[in-house]
Amino acid sequence: MKKADRIYYGGDYNPDQWDDRTIEEDMRLFKKAGINLLTLPVFSWAKLEPDEGVYDFEWLDRIIDKIWEAGIHVCLATPTTAQPAWLSTRYPEVLPVDIAGRKRTHGMRVFFCVNSLKYRERAAAIAEEMAKRYAHHPALAMWHVSNEYGTYCYCPTCQAKFRVWLRRRYGTVEELNKRWHTTFWGRILTSFEEVTPPTELNDDYRFNPAIQLDYMRFVTDSTAECFRNEYEVLKRYNPEIPIQTNMSGYIKKLDQFTMTKDLDIVGWDNYPWPDDPPYFVAMKHDIMRGLKGGRSFVLTEQSPNQQNWQPYNLLKRPGEVRRLSYQAMAHGADTCLFFQMRQSIAGQEKFHGAIISHSGREDTRVFRECSLLGKELQSIGDTFLEGRTPARAGLLFDWNNWWALELASGPSKDMDYLKTVSLYYETLYRQNIPVDILSYGADLSSYDLILAPMLYMEKENAAERLQEFVKKGGTLITTVMSGLADENDRCVFGAYPGKLKEMLGIWVEETDALRPYEKNRMRLTDNLQLSEKEYDCGFLCDIIHPEGGAEVLASYKEDFYADTPCVTRNFFGKGRAYYIGTQPEQRFLEELVSHICNECGLQPLYPSSEGVELCLRVSDKAKTVFAINHNKTEAWVDFGPQKLTGLTDKKPLTGRISIAPGDVLTAKIETENNA
Repeated sequence: MKKADRIYYGGDYNPDQWDDRTIEEDMRLFKKAGINLLTLPVFSWAKLEPDEGVYDFEWLDRIIDKIWEAGIHVCLATPTTAQPAWLSTRYPEVLPVDIAGRKRTHGMRVFFCVNSLKYRERAAAIAEEMAKRYAHHPALAMWHVSNEYGTYCYCPTCQAKFRVWLRRRYGTVEELNKRWHTTFWGRILTSFEEVTPPTELNDDYRFNPAIQLDYMRFVTDSTAECFRNEYEVLKRYNPEIPIQTNMSGYIKKLDQFTMTKDLDIVGWDNYPWPDDPPYFVAMKHDIMRGLKGGRSFVLTEQSPNQQNWQPYNLLKRPGEVRRLSYQAMAHGADTCLFFQMRQSIAGQEKFHGAIISHSGREDTRVFRECSLLGKELQSIGDTFLEGRTPARAGLLFDWNNWWALELASGPSKDMDYLKTVSLYYETLYRQNIPVDILSYGADLSSYDLILAPMLYMEKENAAERLQEFVKKGGTLITTVMSGLADENDRCVFGAYPGKLKEMLGIWVEETDALRPYEKNRMRLTDNLQLSEKEYDCGFLCDIIHPEGGAEVLASYKEDFYADTPCVTRNFFGKGRAYYIGTQPEQRFLEELVSHICNECGLQPLYPSSEGVELCLRVSDKAKTVFAINHNKTEAWVDFGPQKLTGLTDKKPLTGRISIAPGDVLTAKIETENNA
């Protein structure tokens, strides 16, 4: 596969909106800003194919040639996210039916049924025309298929394909009845033809989590098929060009582990909310890096200024775009791409930020900042491209688990898997201990510590694999709402936490769901020494019974289950397994995980001020350190006797280094002689 020799810097460009004079001016400004890659023509299907089988590529030929004359590469997007009006009106079966049973009309982007045969036929055809024309163009750096997949459809085609999908998955209707436990509420099926999708018409999307869970899996599989429909066409014409599609920043809709199996490289759109803490943004980057087993990814979109679709679209503060960009690259991005290059003058995104604003001026704050960033990235070159992050801590993450937890009716309506995972991720982030996000099926043998918050669903032999990990000397942390159900959301027979019970040395009798304004207290035993003897807890409270030698580390202080355990540790084989049966205050979690990291020999990359994020990427060319100061005050990092060289200023670095408020330091390690 063709490898990049630079950090691709640029992003979405929509030249079909502009006249030749504007495009000429854009080329000048792009060169001044250090832009070296443009993504196009994402939304231009109607212009490229004004009628079925009638193609007009001459305008795109001219623009691509002009871009290449300016020394800029292109990421060519198949424009299939926005089908032309003739396709929607001539073949209405391509339009989706929503969860309320309403047939949607033409207009919105990503508004097609991924299972429509006519849509797939025409999408493959336009992809083939593009591949014939551009697959060997010298400007072509990568392909970008469609845009932000994620539309759910409930049309007759999807209903029929869902039945086929179920037959393939379960074989017989008897097995389907067993897996969906249809004896509950008398939902027994006598044939696959009686299956209907979970919609508002039958309320199965709310009241039958097994059906809804399988439908979400089906939509993911269907979307992956739809992507492959174009991927396979593009690959035939030049297998060397990498192919990606961009994941929406709202990542819940599709199982991304499934979606990305056939991507050459993962792409995603980073649009944090203004109040998202840095660790939450970092975690999403690490999830993207984890989708392909720790390989680097493409940052396909971010805003160079404000978004337009949030309730309150704050301006990016001075230095914020640079900081967010380096944070993405620190966690695995090999590109720094934006939406958009020039601000649209009309439509839904006319107030979405751009490198070139409506004014067209080069003396704006945003253009100046982006130009400085472009120059920095030019000086870095390919130093950390395809670099990996060495990590001895892993965090299990799973979309099926996420869906099932939040589809469950009880024990609390405030179930939030991503938020809970982020609280445990934060405990490692604040210590600057690298962590890999892992699928349930990942190889655990290279890790010392595994965090598995809310391991609700038993699938892919996760319990057996975790037992083997702990037996061999690993340390596991898992939590309330773990080991409760199988992959069809059927609760386990016998005591919770099911297959995890022996390893954890406990069984759970009941789980109390506290209201948001309610708290309990945790009282530590002599088996655990932290800064305090008591901490708050809430949300969910397991009533735990130790058995088989599990140690009690903390007990509840209040309510009828006062003095019963809430945190335990069990020595199992050569390792240890911790169980946290409630949601403790974050201070407790951070202190406990810090204590456990010390037990495991996991240390921060370097000593640093609080609020300084440290990351390491190791490539064939260098070991690169990123130090990001998220504080509004000066901070420091201490490299000790190690010698490094700044990537942008080429200055030698060693010992304690100051970092200005909101600033970023990138450096290459020259020596390994740590104190």
